[in-house]
Amino acid sequence: MANNSLEITLRPYRPSDAEDFLTYAGDEKVTQFTRWNTFTSKEEALSYIKDFCIPHPYCRSICIHDRSIGFLFIKPQGGDDKCRAEVGYALATEYWGQGIATRAVKMAISDGFKELTDLVRMQALVLVENRASQRVLEKLGFYKEGLLRKYTFHKGAVHDVFMYSLLFSDSMP
Repeated sequence: MANNSLEITLRPYRPSDAEDFLTYAGDEKVTQFTRWNTFTSKEEALSYIKDFCIPHPYCRSICIHDRSIGFLFIKPQGGDDKCRAEVGYALATEYWGQGIATRAVKMAISDGFKELTDLVRMQALVLVENRASQRVLEKLGFYKEGLLRKYTFHKGAVHDVFMYSLLFSDSMP
């Protein structure tokens, strides 16, 4: 059930987010679909925030009352592929099913198309087993382009993924 009364913000990560980050990045239910392994210590979380999140061109903390409850990135491609970017996200389990991921990704898409002026396509690769993430993208108007069979190694095994895309022209009102 969507909880539209909660004020959701996206902001750059800060080192002080390490403990909150560990809450979701240390939860196997959350990390089962992420590219990262489950974090096991605050130090590991802090290193990831400092080494990946902070220098990343668009890595944001999904926040409620400025408290980090999730992770979101837009990874622009370079060179001849600068017209596209990959989108990824994760959310603490206590916030699942409330429409928060959908609202946060919608905000990021708007930011991404404004800030990354060469961008005409956002895309997401979603494991076939990750039905919740597929629903988020479909609610936002992403098009399921197809199944990529045996496309990626994930947690030690080869998996199929769905490719989703949203074009700038699709996102216009």
